[in-house]
Amino acid sequence: MTGGFCVPVLLAAWLAAAAAEGLEQAALPAEESRVQPMTASNWTLVMEGEWMLKFYAPWCPSCQQTDSEWETFAKNGETLQISVGKVDVIQEPGLSGRFFVTTLPAFFHAKDGIFRRYRGPGIYEDLQNYILEKKWQSVEPLTGWKSPASLTMSGMAGLFSISGKIWHLHNYFTVTLGIPAWCSYVFFIIATLVFGLFMGLILVVISECFCVPLPRASSERCEQEQRPQEAQGAEQLQDAEEEKDDSNEEENKDSLVDDEEEKEDLGDEDEAEEDEEEDNLAGIMDEERSDTNERCVVKEGSLSPKDDEAHPADAQEVVEDSLRQRKSQNANKGS
Repeated sequence: MTGGFCVPVLLAAWLAAAAAEGLEQAALPAEESRVQPMTASNWTLVMEGEWMLKFYAPWCPSCQQTDSEWETFAKNGETLQISVGKVDVIQEPGLSGRFFVTTLPAFFHAKDGIFRRYRGPGIYEDLQNYILEKKWQSVEPLTGWKSPASLTMSGMAGLFSISGKIWHLHNYFTVTLGIPAWCSYVFFIIATLVFGLFMGLILVVISECFCVPLPRASSERCEQEQRPQEAQGAEQLQDAEEEKDDSNEEENKDSLVDDEEEKEDLGDEDEAEEDEEEDNLAGIMDEERSDTNERCVVKEGSLSPKDDEAHPADAQEVVEDSLRQRKSQNANKGS
């Protein structure tokens, strides 16, 4: 009886001890993570000091593979003098837009507000060497409009946050309420049109408030002042056209006068040339006459009276023919 009684007692004591040990283990606090979650409200902490950030999604298998390595890297952050953070792109779409994250997981290094993209593997050893050996110095930083602190990336963060809210609302309609997807799309289309019309109305109201219309009296005065100005402008245009016409007529007249003067000059030159040619012909005729007289004197004894009369006549005909030819040549030149 004693042996049968002791076995249940020992079994009960063992079960009680196991239960107590389980309760003690459950009561022990879980190991605290050194990775700091980053949100849209505290992301500015990375602007000071040295940081390493990881962008992940809970459904991403590659992100899950690097979780343990990232935790180990965060535990040694104190020795490396670096802070380690992580961003859930599902919960913080604005931060993913601010850093323009397009692939997961994505790693960034920040040093005093200067950001660089880390493209190595998310293994603890590589991450440790990246910090200790300062390999980040050889990486080109994100400057200008690409910097997360720039105005452009702030606008991108707003767009991503709006898209995230729309996605959550779509899931609420389709999953929670059970509404068909096409009904959700129609709702968003109508909401977009209504929102655009509303924004247009606001812009019109603002323009009406800042652009105060002028009273009628002032508008009539402006019209009356503009009319004489337009009339003056038309008169000035007419005067300018008349002056152009007058200048053109004067130029035409001057050109005609110049042409006539040129013609007269050419006629005077032709007359002078004709006079010179006539003088030259007269001199030639005198020379020929003197030559014929000398010949006649030399050959008085040998020539008969008939021959004396014939030679001067022939000379005159030759001279007249040469004069006619030269006149015809001058006439051709003048024409």
